[in-house]
Amino acid sequence: MNGLETQRYNRNILLPEIGTAGQEALLASRVLVVGAGGLGSPLLLYLAAAGIGHLGVIDDDLVSLSNLQRQILHATEDLDRPKVTSALETLSSLNPGIHVTPYNERLTEQNVHPLAHQYDLVVVACDNFEARTIVNAACMHQKKPMLTAAVSGFSGQIYTFKPYLGSACYRCIYPNLPTSNLVPPLASNAFEDGILGSVAGVLGSWLSTEVVKELLNIGESLAGQILILDVLRNNFRKLHIPRDPVCSFCRKSQTD
Repeated sequence: MNGLETQRYNRNILLPEIGTAGQEALLASRVLVVGAGGLGSPLLLYLAAAGIGHLGVIDDDLVSLSNLQRQILHATEDLDRPKVTSALETLSSLNPGIHVTPYNERLTEQNVHPLAHQYDLVVVACDNFEARTIVNAACMHQKKPMLTAAVSGFSGQIYTFKPYLGSACYRCIYPNLPTSNLVPPLASNAFEDGILGSVAGVLGSWLSTEVVKELLNIGESLAGQILILDVLRNNFRKLHIPRDPVCSFCRKSQTD
């Protein structure tokens, strides 16, 4: 690190769990974030501020007026612009010392593997069951952590998936696609559910901390657990999530 970097990340470096070596590791890290919306905004801002050296951002959506209540990466002048373009400008302004790669496209089964291959871990920060499913498969195959969160109303959930180490995968929990009558909590849809913007901020910020912990291998991982937050009632709890012994996705990954 040079002198300016030492000054910028001084408060990180002062933490004994991070220190100079940890900050250098963060600067050398590569994180792919799927979604630059309500969860992705605080997540990306804090990852950029923390000095994650290379951030990839994939999102095919445009900024709309209803986004601005919670998607703090974007401003009124960004309306109708690609979210990844707005994200690139905001993050580069916040920290010009990192590299941000925008992908103005939809994540698919075809592009997920080459994209994930370029990064140390993948964070699904969008309200899309399909995205979590295909990232789950790619990260299982490539033996990389997948982190995700969901938020609805005043509550949310955070999870880290590392099935290659024996914990549950995403499909252990939700083996079937959701129906219109029963949508799993980790497949919530912002178009159907109201969300208090600051709650998305809490979940996205917490998720960024879990990313740093995984990159540096510090603290307690959420792998094998789900963290549930209900801020309206100030209720925070963790639940153990066992691996499904008959999960076809886990069995397939073991034979790949």
